[in-house]
Amino acid sequence: MNQRLAHIAIVVHDYDEAIAFYTEKLHFELIEDTQLNDEKRWVLVRPKGSECCLLLAKAANEEQKMAVGNQSGGRVFLFLHTDSFDRDFKNLLDQKIEVVRRPQVEAYGKVAVFKDLYGNLWDLIEPGYKQ
Repeated sequence: MNQRLAHIAIVVHDYDEAIAFYTEKLHFELIEDTQLNDEKRWVLVRPKGSECCLLLAKAANEEQKMAVGNQSGGRVFLFLHTDSFDRDFKNLLDQKIEVVRRPQVEAYGKVAVFKDLYGNLWDLIEPGYKQ
């Protein structure tokens, strides 16, 4: 059997501000931005080199609006692997992205936790990092 994750939906307040954050601050690629109707777009972004995309889904009702920024109940939601922790951590700082847990070296690599524009927690990880 051959399976893979293609998209992970992340609920956002506004398509354009989310696109700007992911493409301008995290340097993700905008893969698709298709207008489906007056209210809904199909927007995919992804880190360079990744096959899996984030599907930016605009909150359409009060329940969804309440989930924006807290899709995982306060736990780390997404895990961004990198081939250069120091480069990408410097980018977080340069872009004034909030870091909530400073870099640490763990058994699985070097890691820091940051918030996206809505408050979702992300791990930035360089797997196998050795000091």
